[in-house]
Amino acid sequence: MALTSLQLFKILSDETRLGIVLLLKQLGELCVCDLCTGLEESQPKISRHLAMLRECGLLLDRKQGKWVHYRLSPHIPAWAALVVEQAWLSQQDEVQTRARKLAAANCSSDGKTLCS
Repeated sequence: MALTSLQLFKILSDETRLGIVLLLKQLGELCVCDLCTGLEESQPKISRHLAMLRECGLLLDRKQGKWVHYRLSPHIPAWAALVVEQAWLSQQDEVQTRARKLAAANCSSDGKTLCS
């Protein structure tokens, strides 16, 4: 089933889901602990939103040991990727501040999970 514009805008209308997508756009791949730190939200809340993003096809995940890492799907339609890009550009300063916060917290901004 193809992603529609209505589905994309509904999924991105939530602040937490938009924050997840923008952090992943900035940093590439993150685990749940990174997203919790970057967005200052609880693990259950982040996991619930990740599931929604994964179900609509925006995210891919991979398991490495006990950690699950998430990234934006390269298979989303080009128009949807452009919407995400424009959202990222409009909030670039805020997203970069969150990314620096992650680096300062010793979580993975380089793909190596240091969270316990």
